[in-house]
Amino acid sequence: MENEQLIKDLMERGVHYGYSKSRRHPSMKPYIFTTKNRGDIFDLTKTTQEFDKVLAFVKKVATDKKQILFVGTKPEAKTIVQNEAVASSNPFVIDRWIGGTLTNFKEIQKRSNKLQTLQKEKESGDLAKYTKKERLGLERLMAKLDRYFGGITNMTEKPAALVVVDPKKEDICITEANQLGIPVIAIANSDCNIESVQFPIPANDSARASIEYFIKAIASTYNDA
Repeated sequence: MENEQLIKDLMERGVHYGYSKSRRHPSMKPYIFTTKNRGDIFDLTKTTQEFDKVLAFVKKVATDKKQILFVGTKPEAKTIVQNEAVASSNPFVIDRWIGGTLTNFKEIQKRSNKLQTLQKEKESGDLAKYTKKERLGLERLMAKLDRYFGGITNMTEKPAALVVVDPKKEDICITEANQLGIPVIAIANSDCNIESVQFPIPANDSARASIEYFIKAIASTYNDA
């Protein structure tokens, strides 16, 4: 009965809606229940089974005191990803993925540290020692650094895992994670290639209600571990 209620809740969130059959990636075939009006419908029983594996893994990462990097740059995901990453004290990327964020982490960390230094100087009033023109330049630099690196200032080492919304859109970060052997959790719609995803969540990756359900559950599991 509990499982039936869960399936019903997921359906109300539109989790089961995939894209048209013509857009389906072959790797998603095992998770498709049927095709209705030319649109793929996910088998939510399989989705919940895969998500149980995800939550078990997330709990282990949290127990090991490691971080998860949340990535969601599509408009529907940004606010949700940022809010839940912050709520679980994890780093996040919601703007453009900067190449080398993982594979060239030391260089990226320098930029993150620069941002933190400038923010501290601003808070302490130390920027007053610069000319008005210099301060304006530093403010612009700070805004740029914050846009791209503000979400990862608390990432002091490479994360133990990535949580990605739409692996098709975030293929560059997944490639970097694979190169370093960092496991990837991904909410993946029917058009996604999940061959490079260690923990796929077969589900609608565009509906806000669908994204919110999975990202919130991941963050809550991390916090409760």
